[in-house]
Amino acid sequence: MTDPIARTGLTPRFWERKRLQDMSDAEWEALCDGCGKCCLNKLEDEDTGEVALTRVACRLFDDSTCRCSQYEIRHQFVPECIVLRPANIAKNHYWMPETCAYKLLYEGKPLYDWHPLISGTPESVHAAGVSMQGATVPEFEIDEDDWEDHIIEEPL
Repeated sequence: MTDPIARTGLTPRFWERKRLQDMSDAEWEALCDGCGKCCLNKLEDEDTGEVALTRVACRLFDDSTCRCSQYEIRHQFVPECIVLRPANIAKNHYWMPETCAYKLLYEGKPLYDWHPLISGTPESVHAAGVSMQGATVPEFEIDEDDWEDHIIEEPL
């Protein structure tokens, strides 16, 4: 059977051989496991800096695919959306989900077996129960003052 990663043109297990800052754009994008947690609204305690995930999703989040519905032009609709890159991961990793490949690799940890780069299928993140597929509420349906009522434990 052909390696599904090799079919994409990516070097097999590149994440184990390259530093984040040395990855190509395609490799960087491939690290996303498709869980959708980065698209959730977060609450940060001003005193402690602790960040809590809510199940309140960005207005562009499609919770059936766990992807941004307007990824390429998302800043036209959500100017505050963070573009995570190797250059800014050091200041952003604190709010990222515990299961996130970017955070794991930044912290020198391995990817989980369910990560699509290892499993060979994008569905593995959903089958493992770590994605937000079918588990969010759109931000336009919940008043911001009520987001605390939608805090979730991480990882799922």
